[in-house]
Amino acid sequence: MLKEGLDQLKENPMLQRSSSIDVTDEALVEQSRFMMSIAGEMSRVVVGQRAVVERMLVGLLCNGHLLVEGVPGLAKTLLVRTLGDALSLQFNRIQFTPDLLPSDVVGTQVLDARSGDFKVKRGPVFTNLLLADEINRAPAKVQSALLEAMQERQVTLGDHTHALPDPFLVLATQNPLEHEGTYPLPEAQLDRFMLKVLIDYPLRVEEREILKRMTGLVPPRAHVAGSGAQLADAKEMVAKVHVEGRIFDYVLDLVEATRKPEAHGLKEMQPLLDGGASPRAGIALVNAARAMAFLRGRPYVLPEDVKALAPDVLRHRIVLSYEAEADRVTPDALVTRLLEGVVVP
Repeated sequence: MLKEGLDQLKENPMLQRSSSIDVTDEALVEQSRFMMSIAGEMSRVVVGQRAVVERMLVGLLCNGHLLVEGVPGLAKTLLVRTLGDALSLQFNRIQFTPDLLPSDVVGTQVLDARSGDFKVKRGPVFTNLLLADEINRAPAKVQSALLEAMQERQVTLGDHTHALPDPFLVLATQNPLEHEGTYPLPEAQLDRFMLKVLIDYPLRVEEREILKRMTGLVPPRAHVAGSGAQLADAKEMVAKVHVEGRIFDYVLDLVEATRKPEAHGLKEMQPLLDGGASPRAGIALVNAARAMAFLRGRPYVLPEDVKALAPDVLRHRIVLSYEAEADRVTPDALVTRLLEGVVVP
């Protein structure tokens, strides 16, 4: 795959990289193989869900968080725990409920009766991988406490600010079918998630393999295939992946089309949109495309990398109009129309 990519680079002037970065950099290829070995180790435990695993790795490489939507029982907890096992990272899980308090997430100060001083009791957010299960079941104060930690990567308890571990990835889940007793995340808070990933039921052949693996005496566990230090090296390599100027323009066109579709020949979409993506969407799409190119063993971004991740970056940042909801138009359908209508460089 890498040789084909280099041949394509030589033939296509658009893909030429700047002379400051060597396209034959073996370190980048080695780091890419390391990350794919993590995915391979996860596949020993988790059946299917390749797209979700890939996007989890993208999130780790870009310091971005994931919002995962799917019905219960689709291995969301297993995915996060297995990723932690493969990289020897700490994993915590919080079950969000209506009676949860912010201190149950970030921690609090506790009075020591002997010394008379307050001591910090850290909450489960102080971890590398955090599964926020059914985040929309907790009230706004709890959601805000977690999202602040996600954005600032620190927690303030009393007079002191405590940095969160590095890496720090939140995978929050939502149940798309059950809405009773939930507190939907506002658009401004949804925008904090780099990607929104949809998980569907497994194929029959995959579910058969799940039954075989998970009904044995000892369910499989992932072996350690890397470390946090190796992950940090991979992040540095992702930053070296080249993004050509026309790729930036393509990302800008996609983001702008969510706000002014008529400017890109998509006039029929205008009544279906009440709001478009913020500049944070463009940043997330460029970074995610870089990570995707890296995982595919390429030192440069192609439009295909942008198109592959555009639904995950944009679907939760598009605000549908009443007309769109009445016609049962989905965000994914609009993103698909955008990708078809916006000119690819």
